[in-house]
Amino acid sequence: MTDLPNAAPAGGAGRPATVADCVAALEEAYPPGFAESWDAVGLSVGEPGATVGRVHFAVDPTVEVAAEAAALGAGLLVTHHPLFLRGVHGVATTTAGGRVVTTLIRAGAALFTAHTNADVACRGVNDALAAALGLLDVRPLAEGRSLTEGRSLTEGSSLTEGTANPGLGRIGELPAVEPLSAFCARVAGALPAPAAGVRATGDPDRPVRRVAVCGGSGGELAGAAAAAGADVFLTADGRHHHVLDAVAALPVTIVDVAHWASEWPWLDYAAERLTTALAAHGRTVVTSVSTLVTDPWRLHLPTAPADDTASPAAGAPATETQKSPACRGVPDIR
Repeated sequence: MTDLPNAAPAGGAGRPATVADCVAALEEAYPPGFAESWDAVGLSVGEPGATVGRVHFAVDPTVEVAAEAAALGAGLLVTHHPLFLRGVHGVATTTAGGRVVTTLIRAGAALFTAHTNADVACRGVNDALAAALGLLDVRPLAEGRSLTEGRSLTEGSSLTEGTANPGLGRIGELPAVEPLSAFCARVAGALPAPAAGVRATGDPDRPVRRVAVCGGSGGELAGAAAAAGADVFLTADGRHHHVLDAVAALPVTIVDVAHWASEWPWLDYAAERLTTALAAHGRTVVTSVSTLVTDPWRLHLPTAPADDTASPAAGAPATETQKSPACRGVPDIR
């Protein structure tokens, strides 16, 4: 967990903020109208009029994160992922969601979520991911819609335009060409390191310069990344058949990282935007960013053959003795 310095308000020490003050600032930065129709964003737990001295930021509203926020005395927990995406009929402590709600209410803490609206917004999840990788000349990968008029963001429009949804994903350039192996090392060094690490579909020596990114599950943008001339497309949650299809059909290398890790860099951005917005109105909060690893995968053991006969040569059909023990006696369906 990291603490971030407060932004000092102009003309004095500032006044304590309320939950409503924080919600207004966060919704100005990440307009709820940008969220997908299926999403659940905004304030989900807490009293809008309650005073907030500390705001804690995390990707996931897990029981452990809620306990961390409570232990810190946070009056508001801000997460990227919603606590509930589907209807619930109770919040008893027999469920994880119920334990989160109970923990926060007992601690006097509220819960606010900025999810798909933070994915597309300026200085949101994807801008933070692009910045973490050191990309230059960053621009949207997929067109967004105007918040007020439903128009597409026209070419040349500013990413700081208040009512325009910049769109999902980002694309930019590395400072210099580097091989895919070096780019993957760059990714590993820039993001938190959960168990699964970094995976890629391409030749380690493939030159990389133009990079497309989409934090979280962004596999549907592989085609847009290829159309934009990206050498690699970095996202999370690569599904076997989707990645196979993309590799076969598109001239772009897929780089896959943990969902949580791809969205974690945004937390510092969100904390900074909140303190700056509150300071402009003479209010202050202390902010902190959780470093708890909430990626569910905790152990990764690379598989290795026990001997040379256990691993057939690439492209060669497995013989009966070369098949793994679980497959012996099973007809080869290729």
